[in-house]
Amino acid sequence: MRRVILSCLVGLSLAGSAQAQPQARNVVLFIADGLRDGMVNAANAPTMDRLMRAGVRFTNTHSLFPTFTMPNATAMATGHMLGDTGQFGNTIYTAFPVPGAGESLTPFLESDPVLGDVDAHFAGNYLNEETILRAAHAQGLSTASIGKLGPSLVFDHTARSGQDSILVDDSTGRPGGIPLSEELRTRLGAAGLPTQAPTRGTNGQAGTAETPGTLSANVEQQSYFADVATKAVLPLFRERGKPFVLVFWSRDPDGTQHNQGDSLGRLVPGINGPTSLAAIRNVDTNLATLLAALKEQGLADSTDVILTSDHGFSTISKESATSFSATLAYKGVPKGQIPPGFLAIDLAHELGLGLFDPDAKGAVLAADAFPSRANGLIGTDPAKPDVVVAANGGSDLVYLPGGDKALARKVVEALTRQDYVSGLFVSAALGPIPGTLPLSAIALDGSALTPMPAIVVNFRSFSTGCSDPTTCGVEVSDTGLQQGQGMHGSFSRADTRNVMGAMGPSFRAGLASPVPASNADLGKTIAQLLGLTIPGKGQLVGRVLTEALANGSTPTFARAVLRSEPDAAGHITVLAYQTVGETRYFDAAGYPGRTLGPDIPALTAAAEAH
Repeated sequence: MRRVILSCLVGLSLAGSAQAQPQARNVVLFIADGLRDGMVNAANAPTMDRLMRAGVRFTNTHSLFPTFTMPNATAMATGHMLGDTGQFGNTIYTAFPVPGAGESLTPFLESDPVLGDVDAHFAGNYLNEETILRAAHAQGLSTASIGKLGPSLVFDHTARSGQDSILVDDSTGRPGGIPLSEELRTRLGAAGLPTQAPTRGTNGQAGTAETPGTLSANVEQQSYFADVATKAVLPLFRERGKPFVLVFWSRDPDGTQHNQGDSLGRLVPGINGPTSLAAIRNVDTNLATLLAALKEQGLADSTDVILTSDHGFSTISKESATSFSATLAYKGVPKGQIPPGFLAIDLAHELGLGLFDPDAKGAVLAADAFPSRANGLIGTDPAKPDVVVAANGGSDLVYLPGGDKALARKVVEALTRQDYVSGLFVSAALGPIPGTLPLSAIALDGSALTPMPAIVVNFRSFSTGCSDPTTCGVEVSDTGLQQGQGMHGSFSRADTRNVMGAMGPSFRAGLASPVPASNADLGKTIAQLLGLTIPGKGQLVGRVLTEALANGSTPTFARAVLRSEPDAAGHITVLAYQTVGETRYFDAAGYPGRTLGPDIPALTAAAEAH
């Protein structure tokens, strides 16, 4: 029997809870991809620190699990959780060959062409929900999304002409990119800016097991995006004289932390070396540039600025004492370490089935080869796989296209024998399986159009022992990157703890809010700030962050724990979460002792006491 332990009910009601109708104003949503909350201070990120001291700093923050970029981008863009949007990872199983991804069944969705293909397949809108930019444009507001390829487009992904929302990302000016309107081309020319976005240059170099990755932050590309926003887009919006919403998605520090070459093969300093710190300073500079432009354009007093990150970050571990894959030799993989695609390799071995590469036209994989992008098709026919693994990093998605309940139990049993596994979540359609929790417990079972995973696998995480464990987390990662580089995606508190702050005419001043908040809440809050009414198809939604709004009410919240039944080996998946009304916020989850999360040991002990 699953047990739920409620504790720490906090009553924080304030007077003046009645909400007046919001005045028309502007909104800037600034996303610092992969920024850890514990790294934001006056030394590392002075602009962000000042913004949150002047306005609101959310101290109880939550990225949605799986803690990847595209899932959290869809949450911000729609206000819905992943069970409704179907964005279960950066890489998902689509059940059809995606042209823009080389006919892969497991496409990586940080791509403008791939997003177009997936939209076309799923009734023109694979998310099945309207985004805030689409609704704002329809209501006559000026809209723009600038920055990192993939998440930037998600905010208005169904309009690809370039004539509605302004979209500028890595693919701008290149084949497959969203075109620029003549109006924006003219503005860029007048500002002396090219119509083709620069590449990441050396920042995009991840290195190898023998060669360190980048030692440079993503300065040039992000300076271009900041210039586009401040020298072309904001002046255009000011002259239009209409309310606007601008999304700025910074690739740093995420991209640099992934590729950094400060710690090749070593867990320390990991993602806390000088290159990662330079990336944090880089994104802080971008925000300072944007805030200065708002002031210079006379827009600061009428603009709400919301700061967030999509997820936290951890250092990669590639070590396992139980993995079959770690006993094999692979080119470019240090001896004894697990290769990219270790989960698919181990499952194929345990099930006695063939392994095929979905990103190489379904090619069969020899014993000394790993999947090119870590994804795997398992069975006898790559066109009709029994098991599909969509590898993502700190967690993986396992699909069973045939819905075979007996096979699901075999897969779960195989996974529980691995020391790198820490918690399993299974579709209710496969029946209750000891040692696992249902996908519905973490808001992954909803109204999504895309195929729902059968099993979500969380990987082991721990800290290297610093004073704030969420800033020095480590996780086993299914990735082509190296041990010592950076990743995210797990149910570690180092990955679920993101940055959230806000400043502007709609927000309180000098508030540190302890109420739980998430990226899904931002979509709902921005819709209210802009006066948008967006009908929802799914029911898994965030809430308006009233506690942060001027004259807004502060809700009560509670902490809780959910435990699975133990499996035959005694494994228990434990979920630590919080609630505000019907809205859930997920702190951390996994097997006790294998997941980094300050709440997990205490709540597990409390559960055992009951």
